[in-house]
Amino acid sequence: MTPRGRNARAFAALALATVGIGSAAFAQQLTFMPKGGRQLLLQVVGKPPDTAQLREYAGAKHTEAEWRAILAGRKTGLAERETATLAAYLEVNMPLPDAALQGDIAAALAPDGQALAENSCQSCHSIFTSYLTQSRDVQGWRNIFLSPFHRGLKLDEREREEFARYSAINMPMKIDDVPSDMRF
Repeated sequence: MTPRGRNARAFAALALATVGIGSAAFAQQLTFMPKGGRQLLLQVVGKPPDTAQLREYAGAKHTEAEWRAILAGRKTGLAERETATLAAYLEVNMPLPDAALQGDIAAALAPDGQALAENSCQSCHSIFTSYLTQSRDVQGWRNIFLSPFHRGLKLDEREREEFARYSAINMPMKIDDVPSDMRF
């Protein structure tokens, strides 16, 4: 290999490492965002997860309203908005396939709205002005996927619905709840 080829490969490796480090650091900065349904479900079932309880949640199919009623009847320790977030997540993502219920259920859980926002939004625009400060209902969040620049996002219909419901419940955030270095 020529010196020029080695230099190009070294530069590419350095660039990829820098992007990876930057992405990990950015993800750590987003811990101020409200927890998503996956995180809340794992919080409710404990650490390590109570497998029977996790299987009970992951194997059931209910509407969002039914999930809210079920969660309200249990001592989850969740605030009202967290209960709403978890109920929406459970309706969109459950039940899991039978095969997933026999394996590592926690690993089979779909990404939640917080993770989807974290992994999809900030690569193109400011997550603060374009996401965290927006007030929309569920349909308003669904509509953002109709614009040409959002159609290409690698999200399936279930993920888009999860993102829309999480966002409608948890956005906008109060400016003071967002770290000052993230307000751009």
